[in-house]
Amino acid sequence: MNASKPVLSAETESAAWPGQHRLTSAQVGSLLIHELKCGACHTGIESGRVSEKTAPDLTNVGGRVAPKYLQEFIAHPAQKHPGTTMPDLLTSRPEAERTAIAEAITHFLVDQSKEKSLPAGGNPFDQERGKALYHSIGCVACHGPRDVFEQVPVKPNESDDDFDEELEDHREKRVQPVAFGLDHVPEKYNVASLSQFLFAPLHVRQSGRMPDMKLKPDEALSIAAYLVSDRKVDESLKTDERLARRGRQYFQELNCAACHSLAGITPAKRVNRLTEKSLSRGCLTGKGGTSPQYAVSQEQRLSMELFIKEFTKSDSPVIDTDQVVIAKTLTTFHCIACHTRDDFGGVPDAYDMFFTGNDLKLGDDGRIPPPLTHVGGKLRPAWLKRVLFDGESVRPYMVTRMPQYGEMNIGHLPELFARVDRLQGKDLPIPSAEGATPRDREREKLLRQAGRELLGDKGLNCIACHSFNGRSSQGSQGIDLLTSYQRLQPQYFDSYLRNPGAFRPRTVMPTAWPNGVATFTTILDGETDRQIEAIWYYLSLGTSAADPSGLRSVNTKLVVDGSKAQIHRGRSRIAGYRGIAVGLPERWNYAFNAETGTISGIWKGDYIQVNWSGQGSGDFQPATEAVTLPQDVSFLQFEGEPTAWPKMPVMTKEARTNPNPLYPKNVGYQFRGYSLDKNDVPTFSYRSGAVDISDRIQLIGDSGHERLQRIIKFESPSTQTLWFRGLAGKITKEDSQNFRLGKLRFSIPAIPFLLREIPDQTGEFELLIPVQISQGQSTLEVNYELLSK
Repeated sequence: MNASKPVLSAETESAAWPGQHRLTSAQVGSLLIHELKCGACHTGIESGRVSEKTAPDLTNVGGRVAPKYLQEFIAHPAQKHPGTTMPDLLTSRPEAERTAIAEAITHFLVDQSKEKSLPAGGNPFDQERGKALYHSIGCVACHGPRDVFEQVPVKPNESDDDFDEELEDHREKRVQPVAFGLDHVPEKYNVASLSQFLFAPLHVRQSGRMPDMKLKPDEALSIAAYLVSDRKVDESLKTDERLARRGRQYFQELNCAACHSLAGITPAKRVNRLTEKSLSRGCLTGKGGTSPQYAVSQEQRLSMELFIKEFTKSDSPVIDTDQVVIAKTLTTFHCIACHTRDDFGGVPDAYDMFFTGNDLKLGDDGRIPPPLTHVGGKLRPAWLKRVLFDGESVRPYMVTRMPQYGEMNIGHLPELFARVDRLQGKDLPIPSAEGATPRDREREKLLRQAGRELLGDKGLNCIACHSFNGRSSQGSQGIDLLTSYQRLQPQYFDSYLRNPGAFRPRTVMPTAWPNGVATFTTILDGETDRQIEAIWYYLSLGTSAADPSGLRSVNTKLVVDGSKAQIHRGRSRIAGYRGIAVGLPERWNYAFNAETGTISGIWKGDYIQVNWSGQGSGDFQPATEAVTLPQDVSFLQFEGEPTAWPKMPVMTKEARTNPNPLYPKNVGYQFRGYSLDKNDVPTFSYRSGAVDISDRIQLIGDSGHERLQRIIKFESPSTQTLWFRGLAGKITKEDSQNFRLGKLRFSIPAIPFLLREIPDQTGEFELLIPVQISQGQSTLEVNYELLSK
């Protein structure tokens, strides 16, 4: 392997930073200074407004990384992993001494790990599925394609019908795409350990350079099986106590703690600030010596030199503008590998074939991630936060996924976008059905009727290409129209409807108002302003908006047939916007609200009714009467006894704005997907604060005495108390372990509980259980039984 291959290299080594960005050389230098963590050893380096890269957490590295690879990587970082930002700490040592030190540090790191090596797994089916996932969900954007890659021409054939000067100019500005190599991965991980990392990468690499791709556990396993293939690695190491003690000493002596924090080991005092002279004799020269050595390219070194010259020349810190901070952030996290912003970024030509969608009629809109130009003026701040931090998505037809980088890393973006991206346009004020005057009320009625007519098949027929209130159109399956008011700023909505091509040049979205003139003149006298205002108001009504004319509903009854469970995902009054219905073969059913992490309904008999056919979408409701449970978040951390339990926000026709749009994220909840066993029974994964929770329901008991057993497992970094809100409503206590809510009996172990009346809800109670969680793993089992009366 080439030891001189530079840090952060792309397919080409001519640029100091890969991809098409707009940063100057000095600005790239400032990013490199923080990516290499120069401030861990040198004073005077400002933290900056872009999150600094942090080193991986080594707490459980022995359960994650193959010991042989770990030892070889410590001895020769750039050889073992070309492009790593890990410096060579042993550059001045003879080879024999390098090997001995690396071996000792490896014994120390494995010995101090709480987790040991995980058993390998995977099969050929996993690998094939993993290959498909890798090349479709977005991994290609940063790591490049594997196996199936075929280079596309740099320029199209000029005889092609669709060739034009604009496309030629675009391709002439083409740059080599980002392609961080993964050749080291099979030596580093086995299938199980790589799968664990891919499922929750931010646990180990908190700075988000490897984002969370919202993988389900089985998807993570499949991609891991594909990347690791059938290669066998040396996964075990019987640690030597003497070597481990010596390794700890080396870890301290080499100041590894400057970047990697481990309990009981303190970093050395930082040395003097960087100057121009530092570059000629320090860590970046590649000439050996006692300093650690980074494998950087000449372009990267020159960029850092430019930055340091500017930095040391000024008496006061250089403060980046908001625009520069945005550009640095989008470049650092490679957002522009998928998105464009103004005149930079976007999917490279060579990777275009790997960005796909499920609806070809939507064109590029259905497969290419949307532009970030004007995004602060486009999206409401609360919705932008949901996209960036909660994984919210309104494009189910797009196969590529929006990664999650972690709020601590990109939490500054929503405010910056809002300040920088301001659009001119109409404010579109919302009338009230209870207006102050008869004229106001008449205006509201007129706009509501006109908006409904414009969207329907007797007007502009928007429902021909867009879903509406969770129900599919008869043509393309564009973004659900009812999300518009929640998502979009009114100025953007007004401007976009007038001229969609100004925001997405190749969009298939037509305009009904070319050059500001309405094409449909029989509604609201063909007045453009009033028509757009009417559509905006009608969409603001949310789920209370009457269906537009021509919207068809296919009512389908789903049946659990055979010996396996059935799962359906979609909206539901019993399980919220992200509802999941589970039907067991024994005709027991339950609903799980993934938005809040709670069991929200239980019923026996027929499974569900769906208002239009299709797995994984559309409204669903229980096919028979269900016992409904509260949909508020179920697990919370409190200091002492809980005060008022935080409730899920409720929106009404009169109050259509969500009063708490970040609930339940702001109380620590995060959904992590689910996995299926051999009978397709799901185990839901979610978090409450720092506690990982897996939640599974199974049927137990003899015929006639059946009940649902809920097994809740906790994985916690520390001993703590987590409160569980088991029931709420008109609860009757039978004894210290059994409680009734209507026809439902809820049973808990012989543990402490708190049954208290809910304030302002006379006769209604909530059952709160303080779950004592140990460091490591804990389990709670509760039962649900449906009674005849």
